[in-house]
Amino acid sequence: MQKQNVLFNLDDTLSYCNRYFNEVIDEFANTMTSWFDTFTKEEIKEKQLQIDIKAIEKHGLKSERFPESFVGAYQYFCDVTGREKKEDKIKYLRNLGFKVFEIPVEPIPKMYETLERLKNDGHELYLHTGGDEANQHRKIAQLEIATYFEHRIFISEHKDTTALSDILKTIDADPNVTWMVGNSLRTDIVPALEKNIHAIYIPAETEWKYNMVDVDVEDHHEFFTVQSLEEVPDVIYNHIQ
Repeated sequence: MQKQNVLFNLDDTLSYCNRYFNEVIDEFANTMTSWFDTFTKEEIKEKQLQIDIKAIEKHGLKSERFPESFVGAYQYFCDVTGREKKEDKIKYLRNLGFKVFEIPVEPIPKMYETLERLKNDGHELYLHTGGDEANQHRKIAQLEIATYFEHRIFISEHKDTTALSDILKTIDADPNVTWMVGNSLRTDIVPALEKNIHAIYIPAETEWKYNMVDVDVEDHHEFFTVQSLEEVPDVIYNHIQ
């Protein structure tokens, strides 16, 4: 079988992520509506999301960005209602936001079996994930998946086409035998198609609005959509055949 280079995203591709963020955001919204009872949870969540996404432009996917979106939303609603900003509440919200990074990660079903099969088939596995070094290495260690990727782990705070391009140059990858597997249309699939490598899209159980963009790339290599991680080896195998 012809060896392929297979790059995997981590969050919501190999392990669950959005479900933990959603739990903490729900807790944030419940707290905020108890403080600002003239606003709905949906209004609170929408403002937090706006602040969070805007911060990515400046800070990328650094962990600190998320708790600060809670603080920013609180300060916004204080300004709207003319209330004094309380330091104890700011501290509480910041700590609440950081709580998401303390939750033990859980693998997507068939994660180990999928990686093991691809490795046994002779393919070269890479991890290309977005975030900051400390948090992503925490997840990699908890999942015990470093053995599948060894030194082939790339963590990008700004995960985009430029970041992928740098990785492809580093590994000197032939586009004809290189794949990107992920759940994010924005940070996984579109960059892969723009760099003319193969892409496999696995929709997450719940998706972050930031990840959802239109895929409008011409003259690209193969682009597949599957419903589960365990389908990936068969897609690659059938393509090679």
